[in-house]
Amino acid sequence: MTKLMISVVLLFAFSLVSAQGQEPEPPAAQKYFSDIQLVNQDGVKMRFYTDLLQGKTVIINSFFATCQGSCLPLMRNLQQVQTSLGDRLGKDARIISISVDPAVDTPGALKAYAKKVQAKDGWYFLTGDKASVEFALKKLGQFVEAKESHLNIFIIGNERTGLWKKAFGLAKSEEIVKVVDSVINDQAPAKQ
Repeated sequence: MTKLMISVVLLFAFSLVSAQGQEPEPPAAQKYFSDIQLVNQDGVKMRFYTDLLQGKTVIINSFFATCQGSCLPLMRNLQQVQTSLGDRLGKDARIISISVDPAVDTPGALKAYAKKVQAKDGWYFLTGDKASVEFALKKLGQFVEAKESHLNIFIIGNERTGLWKKAFGLAKSEEIVKVVDSVINDQAPAKQ
């Protein structure tokens, strides 16, 4: 065998080994949302994509625990969504409430708030350092400069199928539940 043939064979073998050793391309949702770390009401650090979104249907809102305005009816609507999800909550569906006031909304404050709104397992109240919370809120289109300006929009997404919708959080709870049902029951093929 000539040196050229040996070089070509070795180059081909190296390229096969290199191609097989490469990590698979992460899903588009993981690339977009990332694994920024937030902290839940129990003080547990959670990776945004991997621990919260991956393979789930999620209902996401922004709020702050000391809000005396629209947060109260938003949470009542989420309580109705929680009821409608039944046993699916925590298994294939999650409710994710992200504080727009991370300096005040500590895990302890969020735990008390979760108890106040009768949140069950599978409903996460998230906070964290200011930069991480702002990053997550910006990715969701929910970032605001002043906490009182938080949006009254629920983002409902099925990470498995790639279907994402928005719902007005102050609408009648039955209407919100219909949107959630349409997303959680989506049968579209998984997006790559």
